[in-house]
Amino acid sequence: MNQSDTLEQFRQQTADWIAQNYPQQLRQTPGASGEDPRQLKIHESEWLAKMAARGFLAPSWPEEYGGSGLTDEQVRVLNQELRKAQVRSPPISAGLSLLGPVLLEHGTPAQKAQHLPKIARNESFWCQGYSEPGSGSDLASLSTRAELVGDEFVVNGQKIWTSHADAADWMFCLVRTDREAPQHEGISFLLIDMTTPGISVAPIRLISGPSAFCQTFFDDVRVPKDNIMGQLGQGWTLAKQLLQHERQALGSIGRGDARRALTLPELAAQEIGLNIAGQIDDPVLRDKVAQCELDSLALRLTMSRSADEARAGRGSAHIASTLKLYGSELTNRRHELMISMRGADGIGWEGPGFTPAALRTTRQWLRAKGNSIEGGSNEIQRNVIAKRVLELPE
Repeated sequence: MNQSDTLEQFRQQTADWIAQNYPQQLRQTPGASGEDPRQLKIHESEWLAKMAARGFLAPSWPEEYGGSGLTDEQVRVLNQELRKAQVRSPPISAGLSLLGPVLLEHGTPAQKAQHLPKIARNESFWCQGYSEPGSGSDLASLSTRAELVGDEFVVNGQKIWTSHADAADWMFCLVRTDREAPQHEGISFLLIDMTTPGISVAPIRLISGPSAFCQTFFDDVRVPKDNIMGQLGQGWTLAKQLLQHERQALGSIGRGDARRALTLPELAAQEIGLNIAGQIDDPVLRDKVAQCELDSLALRLTMSRSADEARAGRGSAHIASTLKLYGSELTNRRHELMISMRGADGIGWEGPGFTPAALRTTRQWLRAKGNSIEGGSNEIQRNVIAKRVLELPE
């Protein structure tokens, strides 16, 4: 990307590229095209491939690592043009959203060259090995151990809630490498090839049905010692940094995505109907919908401002907790409204008489309950905000 281009030139070039490359089928309001969802998945994959080839999945990363090398101002313009064109947001990727930024800063040259280009091209899929059956919000109590034997770590233990572990190529994993050290100082950060012998994965079914969550078991799994990121016993520092990215990603769920599902106003018009003035007749419901839409806009603008501040080195280390807390509560509020507007259709589970969209609403409502737990429960986030932001006494 020629950095001498003015922002307006870049804006026009970006807008033209999106107009020429974004599939027409994905511009429709969901369900409006009547196209087979499997075909839409193909269009989505083709679009992601075009974004990756342009370096737009990781636009601020250096070109040598598969990015576009864009400046902060150009990244902001790119995001503005994507929103203006109502482009569907790509799925949250553990490699792109979580590991990538930390690997850029702390990875060895060999680790960056091996992994970052594949992540940026959407060719390498990662999962996160953090939580364990006895170590969720109290993550530092984890017990999965890795013992250095010659040139390899031998890993034994179990992880849980490892999203997409059954489809992942690699895992970034917290392991205990020193059981005698203080709790936070005996943890290291490993990059583990999921095809390594000794790894087994079992999917977890949720109340909302099949899910991306899995349990992952390690039985004498041998990992090259060069796959450690950072220094031995300093994994907790990297883990905390990565958690900030995770919480911001989870907070973004509350923003909504108008092209992935009906917006609240669209759903209201479909399920309840509008009066002659084009408004929802029920003033209470109208107020709730308007408030939720305004709050989603406010969250999106706050996240954009937060990202700008972080790139300028002025960001708060704990803003991610605020965004995660607010975003998860907002997405639950949105799903409660969706259930309310669908009425009896919003509590169906299966069988005739329920449309696929209504059944999807029920499952999304149930699944959204997990947003208040994953990435550190909302109770934990409130404690972080109280202690680190508001500096309240114990």
